[in-house]
This record gives sequence, structure tokens and C-alpha cells, in this order.
Amino acid sequence: MGLVIYVKPNCPYCQQARDFYNGQGIPFVEYDAQTDRARRTEMFAFSDGDPTVPCMVEDGVYVGSGWGTPPRG
Repeated sequence: MGLVIYVKPNCPYCQQARDFYNGQGIPFVEYDAQTDRARRTEMFAFSDGDPTVPCMVEDGVYVGSGWGTPPRG
């Protein structure tokens, strides 16, 4: 399954996550959790209802939500 990132359009923290993973050469699949209701529901299942993006899931395991220190999103 690999890395999945749930994002919303124009989110600067989502862009930072994309830039990081691209810079590290780590492939990922990106889903729009704002406009795609099915993907939003899927994200909530992983994040226990946390709406914060970016939401990262690796190999079907929730990694975390938000980006930065402390995580924001």
C-alpha cells in the first residue's frame, strides 16, 4: 500500500509534507479529503475522527496528522 497522504486544496502544511516526501524520494499517493467524501470518511477511520490534514497513513497504519513542530494543519 505504501504512503498515503490525505490533504485539502491550498493547505500550506499539506504542501510542506509533499515537499518533504518528494525531497526524500519517498513515493506517496495523495487523496483530497476535503472534496472527496469517501476519502474523508476513510481518513476519519484512520485518524479516529481527527479532521487535521495532512493525514499520513503508511501501509494501512495511521502515522499522524498535521505537519511541523508542533504539528499544524
